[in-house]
Amino acid sequence: MGDGIFIGAAAGQPQTLNLKRANRHGLIAGATGTGKTVTLQGIAENFSRLGVPVFMADVKGDLAGIAMPGSPTFKNAAALEARAKEIGMADYAYADNPVIFWDLYGQQGHPIRTTVSEMGPLLLARLMDLNETQEGVLNIAFRYADEEGLLLLDLGDLQAMLAYCAENADMLSARYGNVTKASVGTIQRQLLSLDSQGGAAFFGEPALDIHDFLHVDDKGRGSINVLAADRLMQSPKLYSTFLLWLLSELFQVLPEVGDPEKPKLVFFFDEAHLLFDDAPKALTDKIEQVVRLIRSKGVGVYFVTQNPIDIPEEVAGQLGNRVQHALRAFTPRDQKAIKAAAETFRVNPDLNVETAITELKVGEALVSLLQEDGSPSIVQRTLIAPPRSRLGPLDAKERAIIRSVSPVDGKYDTAVDRESAEEILAARGQAAAAAAEAEKAQAEADKAAAAQAKIEAKQREAELKAQARADAAAAREAAKPSNFDRAIQSATRSVGSSLGRQVANEIGKAVLGGSSRKSSGGGLIGGLVRGVLGGLFK
Repeated sequence: MGDGIFIGAAAGQPQTLNLKRANRHGLIAGATGTGKTVTLQGIAENFSRLGVPVFMADVKGDLAGIAMPGSPTFKNAAALEARAKEIGMADYAYADNPVIFWDLYGQQGHPIRTTVSEMGPLLLARLMDLNETQEGVLNIAFRYADEEGLLLLDLGDLQAMLAYCAENADMLSARYGNVTKASVGTIQRQLLSLDSQGGAAFFGEPALDIHDFLHVDDKGRGSINVLAADRLMQSPKLYSTFLLWLLSELFQVLPEVGDPEKPKLVFFFDEAHLLFDDAPKALTDKIEQVVRLIRSKGVGVYFVTQNPIDIPEEVAGQLGNRVQHALRAFTPRDQKAIKAAAETFRVNPDLNVETAITELKVGEALVSLLQEDGSPSIVQRTLIAPPRSRLGPLDAKERAIIRSVSPVDGKYDTAVDRESAEEILAARGQAAAAAAEAEKAQAEADKAAAAQAKIEAKQREAELKAQARADAAAAREAAKPSNFDRAIQSATRSVGSSLGRQVANEIGKAVLGGSSRKSSGGGLIGGLVRGVLGGLFK
């Protein structure tokens, strides 16, 4: 293969994918049953043989066979061997490949997990089909969690964070912008829907280390990382969001290398149309940015889809290596796709591309690849090289054996649940509830103490009043004379009054004399004296 990957032969001329241009991305397109999967498998195993790790999604379950060598007893073995001979593959022989199986659900391969924080609000909003307002609330939740040091690892953490946002909507609105309980409620319902689809298995720890996709075995072959996606395809948004997240992680983690001699990783994105279906403009822009820039990280991205017009023009313009299998002109959309596909190729004056696309046999394709100088080659009708590995699925026993000898066996198989936002917010809530309960108990105790003090004060006041009344009564009682004293006083007054009058009369007579004739004033003075003396003896 020299410095390239043998794709097939056109009129006896080899069509080779230049390794130095393999990171300029590519497209494998064609209708169902035209040979896309076989082409993908053959290219992937050739990348591996040249020491380039590969990642690809196994949508139908048949790509898993790449781990095992092909067999002459395979039902189509004779046709494949004949094709290899026809295109001059003298060294064609069946061979296996170093494969690592992955599965978001952890059933058919090692679990792949990431944290909610690493996924980020943009991709989560896409995953949950949120509108702009709801996405804004989700951004606020992430921002607050980041500022408060609250780790968002799994869906439980995000649920707890959203519940906190609903409870503290006024505070967050004043700080970041409008947060409504209605928007939070919508996001929570979408999270429940995601959880019911098995999305919760994707979020958590240990999170995937991208470098585990870059293994090279002791023979110098790059590992082929096969994602079991047959069940995942039942949740197409989860599938497409996961693969976009994976591309974003590769872009962020891998260093800048420019144009290396060969890619550091080749990424095959099967059923690529799912990535762009109903995607908002912000997401499409992000995909375009990642595809455009990830080339300089040494990563080649190859989109595999039925119809080439499924790929937006902004992204399709970045795809330099193209393999176009047959398309069928059954509908106006099919006819449009055929015309669009024909116009993307460098013109071959000897080939009517529009006609050829509809006439291609299974295993044939129109191929245009980037040359050494970076220009696309003239499109050629090419017979595709057959793969050397098995075409078909593995049984459970074969898969288990391959998984048991994986270089990452045991690293991701057991989930880890460390302290994060859910536990911290729960602890804060419990502490706040305990403090509120203590405050309530103290308030009730203070209230009871105040009521008791009031009762005691009233009792003391009543006792003092009663004592005062008793003292006053006692004083009055003490001040009253006894019956004997009253009798003596009465007798004394009576005797004094009678005796006084008598004494007064006698004194008057003695002083003034008995006859009024001796002094004209004797009667007046005598009366006065008698009055005075009488008063003294009262």
